[in-house]
Amino acid sequence: MTSIQPVVGTPDLPRLRNFYEKVLGATQILRVPEEGPEFYVELRIGATTIGLVQEADTQIGAPVRIILSADVEDVDALLPAVELAGGTVPGRPNDMPWGQRVAHVLDPDGNMLNLTKWL
Repeated sequence: MTSIQPVVGTPDLPRLRNFYEKVLGATQILRVPEEGPEFYVELRIGATTIGLVQEADTQIGAPVRIILSADVEDVDALLPAVELAGGTVPGRPNDMPWGQRVAHVLDPDGNMLNLTKWL
């Protein structure tokens, strides 16, 4: 079964996390790294989760953009299907230090979709 999770880039992760905690009652369930400056947090909101990632160059007020993150069975095997469906695979998948294999792909409209698999 495939699931999908929104991931929001922000130049101020603590500020955005605080907003979701205050407004929607979000609870932090994951933090990367565990100590030091935050790079990524995952928040549970009801039965769903949202990821927040620290990206200093995020432009506030720019056209709304979203990165979707889909947990899949085999990242590499899906890359040909992305291109066949009109998407783009700008680079090869990578094994990330937090334990996921990730391919950053673009849908036909240019929206980013991260195909992920926990290693």
